[in-house]
Amino acid sequence: MLARVRKVLRRIGIAIGIVIATILVVRSIDAWRSPPLKLWHTQVPHELDAGEIDATDWEAWVVAENSAFAEVQSKVIDALPADDQIAINRYFSASPINPVRFAQNWNHSFVLTPIDTPRGAVVLLHGLTDSPYSMRHIALRYVEHGYVAVAVRMPGHGTVPAGLTTTRWEAWLAATRLAVRTARAMAGDKVPLHVVGYSNGGALALKYALDSLSDPKLPRPDRLVLLSPMVGITSFARFAGVLGWPAAFPSFAKAAWLDVLPEYNPFKYNSFPVNAARQSSQVVRAVQEEFANAAESGVLAKLPPVLTFQSVLDATVSTSAVVDALYRNLPANGSELVLFDVNHRAGVGPIIRPEQANVLASLLPPAPRQFAVTVVGNAVEDASTDEARTVAAGATETQVNALGRLYPKDLYSLSHVALPFPLQDGLYGSEPGANDSFGVRLGMVAVRGERGALIVGADTLMRASSNPFFDYMLERIDADIPKAE
Repeated sequence: MLARVRKVLRRIGIAIGIVIATILVVRSIDAWRSPPLKLWHTQVPHELDAGEIDATDWEAWVVAENSAFAEVQSKVIDALPADDQIAINRYFSASPINPVRFAQNWNHSFVLTPIDTPRGAVVLLHGLTDSPYSMRHIALRYVEHGYVAVAVRMPGHGTVPAGLTTTRWEAWLAATRLAVRTARAMAGDKVPLHVVGYSNGGALALKYALDSLSDPKLPRPDRLVLLSPMVGITSFARFAGVLGWPAAFPSFAKAAWLDVLPEYNPFKYNSFPVNAARQSSQVVRAVQEEFANAAESGVLAKLPPVLTFQSVLDATVSTSAVVDALYRNLPANGSELVLFDVNHRAGVGPIIRPEQANVLASLLPPAPRQFAVTVVGNAVEDASTDEARTVAAGATETQVNALGRLYPKDLYSLSHVALPFPLQDGLYGSEPGANDSFGVRLGMVAVRGERGALIVGADTLMRASSNPFFDYMLERIDADIPKAE
């Protein structure tokens, strides 16, 4: 019997070995065929690690951050080969999209302060491959209400994509703690503290809030606001590190990258290294483990209310995980989930996949629920406005509120990257506005023409990059910001 078991285990081991070897061979060939790596893929600027961040203050953080950007200037921008000195390259000094040329380089961490004595503090955490730019519109709204706003740049971000090849998620969490310490020091400990997290920043916001439940040294947030939070991981993300193994050999260095693309976006990386996926998956895993521990110990009941905004169609994070891994496990503490449904009036009915058009039908558990749910979408009878349909926590009745606005007819859904930006955003907006101009409006780029001419796939440019319901989202956030009498 024992011999038979050994034989079976040996066969299983051989089969697993063959599968892994096949994956590595295919991955090596795929990496070998991918575009060549550029300076921004190979030059890694020095960043503080988690221990150093925990031991520093905001002023020293800014000094270290400026040093990292100076390295990018000297080792990438100033050293750029002639072939890479083109207008669409954000690292070309004369490019109109080089962020150094803008009035403010929103790749840097920033602090915004109100005119009068602070009435609150907010920490804003951006997403993976992203930058603090994605947090500026929400930060400005908080400042209007008298809050100090601290938006921290996560290590490895905002400089060059190579920065994400070595960064660790523990440094991102340390940067979160630094931002909270700074916000508290500037606003005082007697005023409300909110934490706003987008995508990977949403996972960091949750991790910090959970940590604060058991660590009295960490200021405890009074409210969490999450945009497309990354709270579920795919099996691909879990084992993404395996794809980078061939990079141990210099000839297959490109295997360390899942995407090697032109960098035409001034405030977000297009290229994506394997390590970024691996670190993000580890954040999610840490959140899930801490959730389980907090529930078992009973401290989860102290978690602050969570307000989440999520598109039902999201190709980056799992919408179902937001419901099943997060909201089903929250205590009855006044939390709410706001879902942006697909636009059923868009003229794509015959070509949209049925399971995508009707995803909402199977997404939510039946009411009553411990959390409130609001669905933003098309009005059933009134074609002049869309509406928000809310079912309060513990209730079954639906309250309907007209929004006074409509889904754009050429937009069939929102997307993961759209939520933090209004239609008038100077870079990602799809409508003209009074906001800053960056020499290009990526949200208004027309992609109709002959195939094969674009430097990136047309699906990238066709992805919704701004939110037609951004004003509604701000109104909902406003309702949770204590206002002065």
